[in-house]
Amino acid sequence: MILIKGGRVVDPVTKTDKLLDVLIEDDTIKKVEKDIEVPENATVLDAKGLVVAPGLVDCHVHFRDPGFTYKEDIYTGAKAAAKGGFTTVVCMANTKPVVDNVETLKANIEKGKETGIRVLQAASVTKGLAGKELVDMKSLKDAGAVGFTDDGVPIMDETVLYEALKKAKELDVPVSLHEEDPSFMHGAGVNDGEVAKKIGYGGASRTAEDVMVARDVMMALETGATLVIQHISSKNSVEMIRTGKKLGADVYAEATPHHFTLTEDAVLKYGTNARMNPPVRLEEDRLAIIEGLKDGTIDMIVTDHAPHSAEEKAKPIETAPSGIIGLETSLGLGIKSLVKEGHISLMKLMSLMSENPSKLYRLTPVSVEKGSKADLVIFGEDEKWTVKDFASKSSNSPFIGWELPGKIHYTICDGKVVFDGEKGK
Repeated sequence: MILIKGGRVVDPVTKTDKLLDVLIEDDTIKKVEKDIEVPENATVLDAKGLVVAPGLVDCHVHFRDPGFTYKEDIYTGAKAAAKGGFTTVVCMANTKPVVDNVETLKANIEKGKETGIRVLQAASVTKGLAGKELVDMKSLKDAGAVGFTDDGVPIMDETVLYEALKKAKELDVPVSLHEEDPSFMHGAGVNDGEVAKKIGYGGASRTAEDVMVARDVMMALETGATLVIQHISSKNSVEMIRTGKKLGADVYAEATPHHFTLTEDAVLKYGTNARMNPPVRLEEDRLAIIEGLKDGTIDMIVTDHAPHSAEEKAKPIETAPSGIIGLETSLGLGIKSLVKEGHISLMKLMSLMSENPSKLYRLTPVSVEKGSKADLVIFGEDEKWTVKDFASKSSNSPFIGWELPGKIHYTICDGKVVFDGEKGK
């Protein structure tokens, strides 16, 4: 039994923002009231001055398992998630072997059950991520896949994608798409602009994303499928998603903390640790993403947690892999770049980081109310901490050394403390 005393409960599901105690018994919240008497044998967590919120949900992570476990594995990825306040994550399918078969899917699901948090798995849309032949979507869904994605590569064949969307509609599962047309890319990971010119690198233009988003939003409108535009980076794409929603398409969009915090100038300062697909772009793109988060065009914040080894990221910008880790910095960057800048409320941030991604994946959003699953994060909204000492196997982050708000004290999943900031683990 755990009693959380005196915290500020911020729950977007019940629209609660009050000082309350929370009593947890086994895996369930039993009481949310003022001044709950301490039961015998209860562990008391002092939350005075802290926020108590639903556990965070990240529906876009790479745990590199199987095949690339020198970068990350399901167990270390889950530890990084717990340290970042996440109680549920959805892993992408671009592993080796690819999660395009029931055997690999089930193996990852079973590993996830051993971690202490909820590690869910998406399957690929096409076999081997080759973009040519659909996987057996029904068998994979029946085996536990929560969605489908070829994240890492775009699906260029419209006929293949159209069939996938029709099947996804029939199965009532989301399809998430990485939107970068290679025809408009002269070098991955860096915006095709002034910084690319300074470093003598080709870069990837907005158009690479825009043409794919325009095509796929219209295909979602035609099929009625639930479509997710992953890690949006272009102001034009934000506007197209806004239009698609107005037309009635069941289209959703993700934004990452690096896309609403950084611009292309970060490449000059952080080198390969600011190389990611799609790239961070201009200030006008960053502000358009923030506006999309404010008005509901963009539905959720994800990390696109993408671990790489120090040796890989030490390569020249032309050959280094794209991507950064993000689970341990996401909440802090959300508070710093969005809440403290006056763009959104803390309540809205919690909705973007917990309630909305849960709904997309047909999960019951956790809440801080009697009867809910006891998945919670407890943090100091204004409490500063310095980015260092990652729980992830990798440390490829441009935010190392940054001072961020939102220090996490505890993460609780299924009624158990899975991260204790007082003990540092």
